[in-house]
Amino acid sequence: MPKPKKHVFVYRNCRDNPDTADSCEAREANQVYEAFKRLGKEAGIAEEVKLTGVKCFGKCQHGPNAVVYPDSIWYCGLNVEDVRSVESHLLNDRPVKEKMMDDDRV
Repeated sequence: MPKPKKHVFVYRNCRDNPDTADSCEAREANQVYEAFKRLGKEAGIAEEVKLTGVKCFGKCQHGPNAVVYPDSIWYCGLNVEDVRSVESHLLNDRPVKEKMMDDDRV
């Protein structure tokens, strides 16, 4: 299997109390993760783009979040519909500026 071109980390933040307002899980991060997984299959990029769900990098107040490596591009406030727009980044190296986390939040 070839080395992936991109690696997407989706912050799923499963807390002891997932209903708290600052929990990515409460903001449907698991659904965002599943949407990325579907995108990989539907677009035929599952081998080129690795997807990993992770717990937390401490940016829950901006979530659900994802970061794309090796580009080090952070996305915040994602919802299921946003995942389709991030496809342009994964397929064509065109980041989606409207959903990028600015330097003050990283």
